[in-house]
Amino acid sequence: MSVHLEVKNKFGHQKKISDTTEFKELTKKDAEIQLCHELEKLLITATTDKEKYEVDFNGFQKLFRQFLQGTGPSVQWEKIEPLPVDAVKNYASLPEPPVSSIKCMLNKLVVIKLNGGLGTSMGCTGPKSVIPVRNDLTFLDLTVQQIEHLNTHYDADVPLVLMNSFNTEEDTQKVLRKYRGFRIKIYTFTQSKYPRVNKESFMPIVSSLDEDDAEGWYPPGHGDFYESFYKSNLCEAFLSEGREYCFISNIDNLGATVDINILNSLLNPTKPPSPEFVMEVTDKTNADVKGGTLIQYEGKLCLMEIAQVPKEHVDEFKSVKKFKIFNTNNLWIKLGAIARLVKEDSLNMEVIVNPKHLDSGINVIQLERAAGAAMKDFCGALGINVPRSRFLPVKKTSDLLLVKSNLYAMQNGTLVMSNLRAFPTVPLVKLGDNHFAKIQEFLRRFASIPDMLELDHLTVSGDVTFGRGVSLKGTVIIIANHGDRIDIPPGSVLENKIVSGNLRILDH
Repeated sequence: MSVHLEVKNKFGHQKKISDTTEFKELTKKDAEIQLCHELEKLLITATTDKEKYEVDFNGFQKLFRQFLQGTGPSVQWEKIEPLPVDAVKNYASLPEPPVSSIKCMLNKLVVIKLNGGLGTSMGCTGPKSVIPVRNDLTFLDLTVQQIEHLNTHYDADVPLVLMNSFNTEEDTQKVLRKYRGFRIKIYTFTQSKYPRVNKESFMPIVSSLDEDDAEGWYPPGHGDFYESFYKSNLCEAFLSEGREYCFISNIDNLGATVDINILNSLLNPTKPPSPEFVMEVTDKTNADVKGGTLIQYEGKLCLMEIAQVPKEHVDEFKSVKKFKIFNTNNLWIKLGAIARLVKEDSLNMEVIVNPKHLDSGINVIQLERAAGAAMKDFCGALGINVPRSRFLPVKKTSDLLLVKSNLYAMQNGTLVMSNLRAFPTVPLVKLGDNHFAKIQEFLRRFASIPDMLELDHLTVSGDVTFGRGVSLKGTVIIIANHGDRIDIPPGSVLENKIVSGNLRILDH
């Protein structure tokens, strides 16, 4: 039998609230109070950086409260409206600025790279940004080369800012010394450090701030950018220099270079006022079906992530026909608007719950936010549909194979698709995790990177190695079953071939 509580609303009428609802509310309140006590106990153990921990804990409590209040997907499907005609501009429609104005425009820009990630998914230790990707140059090397070229070529002064996490800060600082002689000013700030909480109890898994327990902490995603950037005082410093916009992107997206036409459209809009927030989107392919997309919702342009979609509509969300574009996470944002919204506490990004199973056997959750989700809080936000070449992330060794290959040439730190490739799309590459997921193992399996100019699709599974000077064309599938090994001979040309079984080439 269900018990009901009766309460009076502001008009004096009685309404019924089930005891289940009240129980849930009390449970949430209890969790919030318990977490507060645990964080206070943790703070007592701090021997250094107490103020920094206090600031981080305040931010975490705010996020935790938001998480407790959230119930189910945050998008009501029937409320999604068609995108207005002018919500997403086509990149091809953007005018080129006169060369004489480019220096002045660049001096109003700040380039920010999200540098909080480690290279663990590819078997590396330390910041992902120091993994060599091309000609022994790292992600960070290529970024510095690109901006130094801009500064030299246009006699400009574009600064580079790195948002590090506590995981990458120390190692990044060591690496930055080698750029001292370059024509580029590099700044860094560190994003928040939040405690991981036990999935069952919602309590932090660390018991002391002096313990060197890396598993107990996490950086809360790139949605943390706004507050951490503002608190670093860099935002106000750049505004005082007369800078107006920042361009933010993931450091592992090799296509995310400064684009003069986009910058011009922000600083010199054909229809004022200038947008405060621009998200670069690009056309979805079957490889991008899980990527966040743009929707019109309650009168505002919003980013919708797959985690916000009700289960019964997930297939519809993945449809390339209905949602044709996805977020590249290349964002152009007005610095003054960031300062205003942080000061007003007006940023309202959805909480992303990221469950993790730790090596210690504990199940934890990380509460995160995505930078693009703040789009709806800025004035005049819009999307720009950019060429696919501006989205070239390196998340796995299959991506690394593409960027190391002759599909690309390099110009001043920027990868440019070879004009010898007949069509602009990149091949679909799938490399088996067991033998290719870690970089050292991946590199050992290629005597040289194959010619891939005419490749459409490559699938490799099992114990496979490639000799020097191999050429791959059309669709190539190479499968070595368990216990078998395939050595592709040097100089082989594989065109529309399936290779399976055992093939060993031995020196004698």
